[in-house]
Amino acid sequence: MPRSMWSGAISFGLVTIPIDVVPATEDHSVRFHQYHLEDMGRVRVRKYCEIEDREVPQDEIGKGYEVSRDQVVAVLDEELRDLPLPTARAIEIVAFVPARSIDPLRIGEGYYLQASGKVSAKPYALLRKALERTSKVAVAKFAWHGRERLGLLRVREDAIVLHSMRWPDEIRDPAELAPGQVALSEDEITEAEHLIERMTRDSLEGPDFVDHYTEALEQVIEAKREGHAPPGAPEAEAGTGAVLDLMTALRDSVAQAKANRGEGAGAPKAAKTAGAPARAAKKTTARAAKKTAEEASAKAPAKKSTARKAARRPRSA
Repeated sequence: MPRSMWSGAISFGLVTIPIDVVPATEDHSVRFHQYHLEDMGRVRVRKYCEIEDREVPQDEIGKGYEVSRDQVVAVLDEELRDLPLPTARAIEIVAFVPARSIDPLRIGEGYYLQASGKVSAKPYALLRKALERTSKVAVAKFAWHGRERLGLLRVREDAIVLHSMRWPDEIRDPAELAPGQVALSEDEITEAEHLIERMTRDSLEGPDFVDHYTEALEQVIEAKREGHAPPGAPEAEAGTGAVLDLMTALRDSVAQAKANRGEGAGAPKAAKTAGAPARAAKKTTARAAKKTAEEASAKAPAKKSTARKAARRPRSA
């Protein structure tokens, strides 16, 4: 388990639960540094003081707020930790709400809340069990990284998870982005529902939920490390070239989803326009097979007659 990022307490009513905040996620992305490509020397960003014109070590760097061009107020980290706020060292729960009432757009990074010490084990378990049984989430306030934040507490297995949340005024209005009035038929909506049903999963497990980009990037790095040419991109599959309307595309997608789940035999039904060449080819093949069979049956009596004649011929001594 990674080290604690922050220590404090969960507070709701008169109940206080000491906790440690631990990262709940990991970043497995391949990371790059900047290099001078001529000699592969590392390119670094150096921090300079513009007054003294010299590089400044990290222990001399702090936060400051520019009141005006001529006045900057320094703010120390310990002053931020000791802010005169009830949320400075506590995650203060202000309400419990149904989980479905929270817009996912407002939910940010997730962190595990770990019970700190034996004394916090019982109230921690009590809060987790109460959230679980009521199917509610807790909305809380806490001060972190120089600002007061809104948070969401929910249950994940045996742990309580804290998500940072955006304030309501931080969410942009999507009205101007939405398309205008669009005419949709009931058949199109029904077919889209069928597609959603066929593509519904019980969990996000399996090959469709693997980071293939990172895998491909690691293959490129490994090939170059060994002095080989990096693997190229796979050739794109050739399309049918047919232009399908929305309804046809939905029906074909449903059929394809059925085939992928093993619910149907064969490939999806093609559109009428796209399937015409295939049907014509099928008819041509059938006619050719019939003609071949007729020719074969016509030749068969001749072969039998020849065989009988040869049988009647006297054998030479």
